[in-house]
Amino acid sequence: MSSPDPRVIVALDFADPGSAIALVDRLDPSACALKVGKELFVVAGPEPVRRMIERGFRVFLDLKFHDIPNTVAQACAAAPRLGVKMLSVPAAGGRAMLAAARDAVASAALERHGPRPWLIGVTVLTSLDGGISRRLVLPTRRKRSRCGSRA
Repeated sequence: MSSPDPRVIVALDFADPGSAIALVDRLDPSACALKVGKELFVVAGPEPVRRMIERGFRVFLDLKFHDIPNTVAQACAAAPRLGVKMLSVPAAGGRAMLAAARDAVASAALERHGPRPWLIGVTVLTSLDGGISRRLVLPTRRKRSRCGSRA
């Protein structure tokens, strides 16, 4: 019987792979999952992720793939081949991009005869405050005024 997914995900937000691995060495794979973001992945590549998975950690690859659908599909297909448990895409990428990501993840998981990772659609970043969030909402149609100023 497999153990339930841990409820804690430890963010490995390090620019130095050595510091990330030093923290991972102090953690228990049955007690937590790990999140690898853009900074660590760009600096260190996929090898630390492979090592974490080999040690039994569930890995959330939080790279928020956002591009044309085919490019996102190719990137998302690589994640199950790497063995990650979860990956992210921005929901703002649109229906075609999200469908391509979903289909690519499913196909890649079938190819490797492994479980399908969770595909997380990121809708709002935690760093956005209320003012920014309101400005991101599509504006309503407003009357134009002369000289571009509002009367």
